[in-house]
Amino acid sequence: MLKDKVAIITGASSGIGRATALLFAEEGAAVVLNARGEEALQMLAVEIEAKGGKAVAVAGDVSEEETHRRMVDAAVSRFGGLDVAFNNAGAVGPYKPLADVALSEWQRTIDTNLTSAFLGAAAQIPVMLERGGGSIIFTSTFVGTSVGIPGMGAYAASKAGLMGLVKGITADYGAQGIRANALLPGGTDTPAAGDAAQKEWAAGLHALKRIADPEEIARAALFLASPMASFVAGSALYADGGNAAVK
Repeated sequence: MLKDKVAIITGASSGIGRATALLFAEEGAAVVLNARGEEALQMLAVEIEAKGGKAVAVAGDVSEEETHRRMVDAAVSRFGGLDVAFNNAGAVGPYKPLADVALSEWQRTIDTNLTSAFLGAAAQIPVMLERGGGSIIFTSTFVGTSVGIPGMGAYAASKAGLMGLVKGITADYGAQGIRANALLPGGTDTPAAGDAAQKEWAAGLHALKRIADPEEIARAALFLASPMASFVAGSALYADGGNAAVK
């Protein structure tokens, strides 16, 4: 579904990002891979290329503007342009009641989850416009959009802010072919999901009474990235096992 397309994927070294990178490459996209850890990225790029795909690793912190410039430059110089961006990298941040959150902790969470999305979109949109449009996907969450969870106020605020960003991009660039959407996963079996007890607790929040495999979320990202979602813009796609529906 992504034959001859070029995609940026952040947070690609593990979890949802890794599963999405493998799937996008399998579906024909050349992928620019980003995370902070270069070794894991390089290993993923080698794995994709061994399967006949095209990949390049660009390590860096998504809260820094220079990282996004380097990713876009790599997409253009290596593969000729940019069609899809999956701005997926993020961090849970401090796990404590809001009044106990230090300003530095709050700022870091906002920078990693929300400011990074702005920086990504600002770098990606001009290059996409040169190709007549593209798809920008942001990983949000049910936390802060459909429910609050104790101790996760900073995370909730940063992720809920992505919904405003999606709508703003749609208003500014929808007529020029840019489709911006948010993907809202439920609990997913990634390193951030915690131990077995934490995963069991998370499973109980969902109508399906389980958490997702990363590949299930990757398939939802593929839908938003692909021509199948050609009339989907400014939306929130819940891939949360019915979590939001039963709160």
